[in-house]
Amino acid sequence: MIRFFLLQNRQGKTRLSKWYVPPPGSEQEKARVEAEVHRFVTGRDKKYTNFIEYNNYKLIYRRYAGLFFTIAVDINDNELSYLETIHLFVELLDSYFSNVCELDIVFNFNKVYSILDEYILAGEIEDTSKREILDRVQFLEKLD
Repeated sequence: MIRFFLLQNRQGKTRLSKWYVPPPGSEQEKARVEAEVHRFVTGRDKKYTNFIEYNNYKLIYRRYAGLFFTIAVDINDNELSYLETIHLFVELLDSYFSNVCELDIVFNFNKVYSILDEYILAGEIEDTSKREILDRVQFLEKLD
């Protein structure tokens, strides 16, 4: 199960934060965890894997241009499937925004969250069809 999904830039600014299992405590605890995750992910040498054991779960991350996509999952979950999860989310963003960049995510965060919600619900992957997910997001846009 996915605990949280973070999208952070190189400077440590969180551009997307979706918590499916919030940490015990308050918003300060979330900010502390996000800062620690950023420190671990950016400080890690490229010769190591993209998997880090952190507290009671595992961090799986991938860097695309200047953005780090990080998923925290249960310790026994399959790492490679979550690397594919990150990749499909990036493909979804790229298809929706046609060559996505950090500014698209900043200025259209509500659309990014709706794409994420169509893809992952309550910490579980709902659908893996890029066409189906994008069709549902476009259908929801028509309702607005």
